[in-house]
Amino acid sequence: MSRPQYPPAPRQDIVDDLHGHRIPDPYRWLEDPASPETKSWLAAQDELLRSVLEGLPGRDRLRGRIAELLRAGGVGPPIWRGERRFFTRRTADQEHAVLYTVDPDGAERVLIDPMEINPDGTTTLDSWQPDLEGRLLAYMISHGGDEESLLYVLDVATGERIEGPIDRTRHSPIAWLPARDGEPPAFYYVRRLPPGAVPEDETQYHRRVYLHRVGADPETEDVLVFGEGMDKTNYYSVAVSRDGRWLTVSASQGTAPRNDLWIADLAESAPQAPALKPVQVGVDAETWLYVRNGRCYVSTDRDAPRGRLCVTDPQTPEYESWRELIGEDPEAVLTDYAVLDGPELDRPLLLAGWTRHAISEITVHDLETGERLGQVPVPGLGSIGGLVTRPEGGHEVWFSYTDNTHPVSIRRYDALTGQTSLWASAPGTVDVPEVETRQITYTSYDGTQVRMLVIAAPGDHGPRPTILYGYGGFNISLTPAYSASVLAWAEAGGVYAIANLRGGSEEGEEWHRAGMRDRKQNVFDDFHAAAEKLIADGWTTREKLGVSGGSNGGLLVGAAITQRPDLYAAAVCSAPLLDMVRYERFGLGQTWNDEYGSAEIPEELEWLLAYSPYHHVREGVAYPATLFTVFDGDTRVDPLHARKMCAAMQHATASDAPVLLRNETEVGHAGRAVSRTVNLAADTLSFLAAHTGLRLDGA
Repeated sequence: MSRPQYPPAPRQDIVDDLHGHRIPDPYRWLEDPASPETKSWLAAQDELLRSVLEGLPGRDRLRGRIAELLRAGGVGPPIWRGERRFFTRRTADQEHAVLYTVDPDGAERVLIDPMEINPDGTTTLDSWQPDLEGRLLAYMISHGGDEESLLYVLDVATGERIEGPIDRTRHSPIAWLPARDGEPPAFYYVRRLPPGAVPEDETQYHRRVYLHRVGADPETEDVLVFGEGMDKTNYYSVAVSRDGRWLTVSASQGTAPRNDLWIADLAESAPQAPALKPVQVGVDAETWLYVRNGRCYVSTDRDAPRGRLCVTDPQTPEYESWRELIGEDPEAVLTDYAVLDGPELDRPLLLAGWTRHAISEITVHDLETGERLGQVPVPGLGSIGGLVTRPEGGHEVWFSYTDNTHPVSIRRYDALTGQTSLWASAPGTVDVPEVETRQITYTSYDGTQVRMLVIAAPGDHGPRPTILYGYGGFNISLTPAYSASVLAWAEAGGVYAIANLRGGSEEGEEWHRAGMRDRKQNVFDDFHAAAEKLIADGWTTREKLGVSGGSNGGLLVGAAITQRPDLYAAAVCSAPLLDMVRYERFGLGQTWNDEYGSAEIPEELEWLLAYSPYHHVREGVAYPATLFTVFDGDTRVDPLHARKMCAAMQHATASDAPVLLRNETEVGHAGRAVSRTVNLAADTLSFLAAHTGLRLDGA
């Protein structure tokens, strides 16, 4: 393959002097998406991309297979309110999941269908929350991938929208108060201050907690409850107990792995002026409260990095009053719990959800003592999501289950029989290829033991084209899940490896902190070591190895190809952070200071400069074939990172392997229509196949 003719990209003589470092930034002009120069450059990149992708063998065949595998659809667990049940489902032919309700007479009815709101598929349902009686539904939608949620309220019985939009509600929880005769329905929610009330470059920040009464003007009548005078990057969560008596409010500075927490007794103070009592403030731990039947359950990683569950009286919620109910497990991370206290049970029970080295399990305990009584049967070595009960407690729990070969299904556990049964399966029928999943343990550079899942067709076929995927950040765990892309790649003869790097939550908060701030290089070392393990064990070779990751995982890929360009043949770098000196200036960057550090602080700038991919591109290096994928509607990670990095690598690389940019419009960082998912996956996998030697044309 001859070297592509890359679009011209002038290099500016811009050098910043930060804390004694002279830092060149030759492609700063690409930070402005609206400039004629950037638009012209993007148009030329689009033309180059099309010319390369259209020549990739097997791309259309792969697109069709991915679409087939996605026809499994999806289903969500039931949420019970009053006499109604709410759930989501996506059938084989639907672009987005649809929200349904089941009426008291058993009739199923559509409540929210994003395609009915906007048939072009660019509207997403971001979140939803029925009130405690199941009569009203608050829901949030966004358009074009911007995640700038608009909040609406509808009447469940009629399906009529009765309120909204309320804007500036991105990432807002909804906490309904119980209905009270003679009073309008009300809920707590989180909303950003209006643009005119904050500096122009801070409109993404400055959240506050408000009390809203349905029918009131949110601009003039909503009551400010919490958040005044606090850090501008704070995220807030808010919850109300089922009986409406207890309000809890949490504040986290950006994505920091700690929170301040308060509780208020609404029987003793008015909802519009709750007397919030501190539970923990200034403590380096995450703690969450759930009050039920006068008992306060405390889920925390305080003094337990893998998590533990305590109980206390909500009147005395302070740390000193906590009594441990379920202690920390030395090898598993506590992820969820559910209370079963229906009168039909011989004794009240507690279910606890865990991940043990990224594999999910559920244990059963005595609710009063925490004594372990048994384990909930689950279908296999996979991932569970949510432990949902009826509001009244009862004896049933619903949870989702998936693994590498099974689409998401909903399972029901019956505590009376101790049995688990299928409640709802994915609505589509698909022919899933036969694959094997192995969990491999390997040693990173500093001696740390790390795990990864390796998925491939059965049998020993020698070194095969392989994709190594990772994330390694923000306490996010990579657990087994059904993936059309993974299955299509394995079916074609490839290997797909998913590394559980430090920075994630697979082994608890200590594992997370071992891969953040000044220890971020551990994440990259774990990734390089995973690649070397795959080669050493004969799964692949350097010439057959591709890497992939998105968002913080895109930063991982950027670091991988700049630190070890010799180790990888190809890379897909999606929605990435790459300029770690200026990342705070764009999108939600300032909320990630605790994860990465800040260039405003001399010591932390040293951390960032040590690995910032954009600043480690070197002329004359033979870089792997690289495809950057970005999304114009992305308001989390600005596409400017990939634009600048792409230009830098196209200028610097000594390799004939292409460096390309795929820029997609009207879509953002996360939710997207199925057809767009199919097209993106087909483009990225066919690119990786072409540069790792995987045949997709059936030959």
